[in-house]
Amino acid sequence: MTIKRPITVTTLTDMKGRGEPIACLTAYDYSFASILDSTGVEIILVGDSVGMVVQGHLTTLPVTVDDLVYHTKCVSRGVETSLIIADMPFGSFQLSPQKAFENAARLLGEGGAQMVKIEGGEFMRETVEFLVERGIPVCGHIGLTPQSVNQFGGFKVQGRETEAASEIENDALVLDQAGVSALILEAMPSALAGSISKKISAPTIGIGAGPQTDGQVLVLYDLLGLYPKKSPKFSKDFLAGAGSAVTAVEHFLKAVKTREFPGPEHCL
Repeated sequence: MTIKRPITVTTLTDMKGRGEPIACLTAYDYSFASILDSTGVEIILVGDSVGMVVQGHLTTLPVTVDDLVYHTKCVSRGVETSLIIADMPFGSFQLSPQKAFENAARLLGEGGAQMVKIEGGEFMRETVEFLVERGIPVCGHIGLTPQSVNQFGGFKVQGRETEAASEIENDALVLDQAGVSALILEAMPSALAGSISKKISAPTIGIGAGPQTDGQVLVLYDLLGLYPKKSPKFSKDFLAGAGSAVTAVEHFLKAVKTREFPGPEHCL
């Protein structure tokens, strides 16, 4: 009989060292969280994507800390093994490191998360260091950062030009030095994501960043084909032909572990 042990920050670091791909999916409720946990997904991200796929907003910006605390509580009740990362929503961490700590503490203390996710590059270094020094693990998020959608002019691929790629790589190095426990790389060229993954010690989790990252994440509603609007090119409907949500998640997990996903058709 194999005893399941909770996934920790050390687990993720060890997996990167062994070259074992990390699987991550979003969840926002007890039932789906239970499915992900039972199938062996290492990370469950309670993302601010809840604002779009559950609440029906056009962006993630309207999501509040109270929203994320509520959904993280729901998820944590269904999880025994997976590591739970809770998003820091727009406006909850930009004002000051102290304000970020106050809100992060709620997500861990009230919500039951083991890590928080913060969008932004070098300019978030002080905040990341402040949280890490006080015992709060941080997952960074660079490339296409959805909370900056108005600044980007839409959900667009980042880092195609040489200068932009250099800036993103610098952001990754700075955040790694600041102590992030993981780093999400979103919507960027595969070569850039691969270069970053080799240069930093923190595990990288890609979404629309090609196959060379240390792990992959998808929004669960894209994976199940449930979101009524157009899904991004880098996603895949794993429910098609699977027969059940459980089987769809198992197919995703296998495809990540064998590096069959993402394929060339999912690269930007």
